[in-house]
Amino acid sequence: MSTFSSLGLSEPLLQAITELGFETPMPVQEAVIPHQLTTSQDLVALAQTGTGKTAAYGLPLLQKMDMSHEVFSPRAVILSPTRELCLQIADDLESFAKYLPDVRILPVYGGANIEPQIRALHHGIDIIVATPGRLIDLMHRGAANLEAVHTIILDEADEMLSMGFSESIDAILEGVPANHTTLLFSATMSKEIERIAKNYLHDAKEIVVGSRNEGAEHVNHIYFMVHARDKYLALKRIVDYYPKIYAIVFCRTRLETQEVADKLIQDGYNADALHGDLSQQQRDLTMQRFRQHRIQLLVATDVAARGLDVDDLTHVINYGMPEDIENYTHRSGRTGRAGKKGTSICIVHSRERSRIRDVERTIKKEFVRGTLPSPKEICSKQLWKVIDDIERVEVEEEEIADFLPEVRRKLEWLDKEDLLKRVVSREFSRFLRYYANAPEIEEISEEKKKAKGAGKGKKSEGKSEKRKDGHRAEGDHEPEEGYTRFFITLGKVDGFYAREIIGVVNNRCPGPKIEMGRIDLRPTFSFFEVPEEEAGRVLKGLKGLTYKGRRIGVDIAEMANNSVEAAPKHPKKRAQQRFEQKFAPKNTKKRRFS
Repeated sequence: MSTFSSLGLSEPLLQAITELGFETPMPVQEAVIPHQLTTSQDLVALAQTGTGKTAAYGLPLLQKMDMSHEVFSPRAVILSPTRELCLQIADDLESFAKYLPDVRILPVYGGANIEPQIRALHHGIDIIVATPGRLIDLMHRGAANLEAVHTIILDEADEMLSMGFSESIDAILEGVPANHTTLLFSATMSKEIERIAKNYLHDAKEIVVGSRNEGAEHVNHIYFMVHARDKYLALKRIVDYYPKIYAIVFCRTRLETQEVADKLIQDGYNADALHGDLSQQQRDLTMQRFRQHRIQLLVATDVAARGLDVDDLTHVINYGMPEDIENYTHRSGRTGRAGKKGTSICIVHSRERSRIRDVERTIKKEFVRGTLPSPKEICSKQLWKVIDDIERVEVEEEEIADFLPEVRRKLEWLDKEDLLKRVVSREFSRFLRYYANAPEIEEISEEKKKAKGAGKGKKSEGKSEKRKDGHRAEGDHEPEEGYTRFFITLGKVDGFYAREIIGVVNNRCPGPKIEMGRIDLRPTFSFFEVPEEEAGRVLKGLKGLTYKGRRIGVDIAEMANNSVEAAPKHPKKRAQQRFEQKFAPKNTKKRRFS
């Protein structure tokens, strides 16, 4: 087994990392450190977040830093996608350089006053840890001179590219000397990463820890399939079944993130939200509280959680599956670090099943189909947690001695059995009350889904052919069970997307917020689904809807289909004409609807 000393690290670095608790090198460190100490060759390293990459590139960088003569310009640049990761990398390097007092390290990032960063650069810096946008700003101001840079490191390069920093990275790489060394670290090997490597790295060595585009080795992948309306109830059951859970709950939108966090807080959970609508100060405070375990559940968007590096997450919960597989890889890679086991849970509805299969093929790991725990199983878990917590209480006899006589006198009328019942009821009553009458959650079985699909195939036989324009007729999609499908004459050309449709429906329908189901967007019209019990409220609320002086048509999609099927000749054309006569604005060219 390798040791850090066998990798060739100097004594000051060994002393610092020993004090930090480093014992044996992790695979990426074992592969990268000797290579970087003995060569200046460019490097592409593919490894998951949390596998020890900072030490892998940071320790050899510090050891090779020549401090024999004074140089005011930075000699190394480390680029990271977010302010949070930038600060963390700088902190780690400062810890590694504890016994290298002459090495000067500076984090520079947006969202902070730029003047102190400029002053620090003028006093002389050896290593800049930067977000791309702020470094470009400093370069344009003449504060960051990169003429002496011999090493540039791109940490979490795939994250930076997905956040839109491609042009900034190009500009930075073009602004450093031609004979520099470039180290590129990424969790996945996307086409954009390959482009950067091809354009700016020369004769690069590739080191792969695990395999390309693979999820973390120590992560179990589980999914629960429920109806869309039951996703929050399923989330509660999962969280309740793991009393010691410490997790990030990923949502797809800022609105959904805030709503889920608000619900959890209202239901008594130690949760908070993290998304782009919060100020930087609010986000910093939330992340600080989460790292300190003062928040148990962090509900976050992908963008807001980037750079949030927490080693001991027990779970990652995908409340909504991400649009692309790379985002899933980043999400799941946040748990199962440092050799610990982690779990990535997906709460999906039937239409997201194919995404699970796509992820399985990419990460080459099979998802386990989970069964939601029963109320009895959850209550048993919570009860044992209460008992375990009581057993672990450290009794400070000297501190409570003066109060014990009064406590005994106050409780002397209770026997041991009564006292136990009261303690357990006090600590446990919230779960007992909720699960005594907990709503039922219908899990969608594979057999039921296949049977429903087969039934649908028979029902729609002869109707699923494509139209001449390449689109399928709206009739060949049926709403999810328990939902009603609506048709609205607003689409992408009107600037209406999912968020706008959700806003229109809820703004026009007074009362409790309507939980939307599937939304299908077309250029000139759209479909959306709402719970069956809300269909009447939606019809009433959207009656007489206008947009830019134009009356907007809204109807239940099934009713429109029925009228189409009833027409004897050219049914779609006749239905279209009737619809246009009713809803098209006067004195304007008619629009076609399908």
